[in-house]
Amino acid sequence: MKLLDLTLPSPAENLACDEVLLDAAEAGAGGEVLRFWESRESFVVVGYANKVAAEVNVAACETRGIPVLRRCSGGGTVVQGSGCLNYTLILQITPDGPLHNIGLANQFIMRQNRAALEPVVNRPVAARGHTDLTIGDRKFSGNSQRRRKHFLLFHGTFLLNFDLALVSKLLPMPSTQPDYREHRAHTDFLANLNVPANEVKTALREAWKAAVPLKNPPLEKITALARHKYATREWNFKF
Repeated sequence: MKLLDLTLPSPAENLACDEVLLDAAEAGAGGEVLRFWESRESFVVVGYANKVAAEVNVAACETRGIPVLRRCSGGGTVVQGSGCLNYTLILQITPDGPLHNIGLANQFIMRQNRAALEPVVNRPVAARGHTDLTIGDRKFSGNSQRRRKHFLLFHGTFLLNFDLALVSKLLPMPSTQPDYREHRAHTDFLANLNVPANEVKTALREAWKAAVPLKNPPLEKITALARHKYATREWNFKF
């Protein structure tokens, strides 16, 4: 598996990068990849099928100059920014492997990540809901998936030292919630790990055996996809 530690200048480019890596693998021009990135700019990301008006306090975002974007994968709406570590996995799907349907892939990847993170935080970590990682009943990682025929994209965020109060200002209570949330407010449901990003990166690199740097990522394709899709209102506010 190749390793790519790359944060691009804009939120749109960072989201576009994941889709381009998936498309390259599917086209036979890439392969399995583990990517890390950390945005210094705050922004909101809705899941592919989310309705912006229902999941985002748009007025609050506009007042603060915080953009709202849409990713290509499912899952719920999140707030991104400094203190969030993002990771991306591009994994090959095989007919008899653990990734051949959505549910099994979720379980397999969550088991791998849980086992990798537990020694880092030195506390029990649980996989809950569909693709959440928690310490006790507090969520520190959410994840989502996008599938092609031969490869899948699985990506998520680790809350390390994020401004959790910002989430309550920008997002209403989500329209769908995992049972274990029990209708708790964002600040009572989310938690920071308070561990260095490099320790999390090292644990995931070892867990996924990602040791070979990915050289010459397709930056021109990423820039073009960001410009024509992820930076457009037509895409971001399509629902």
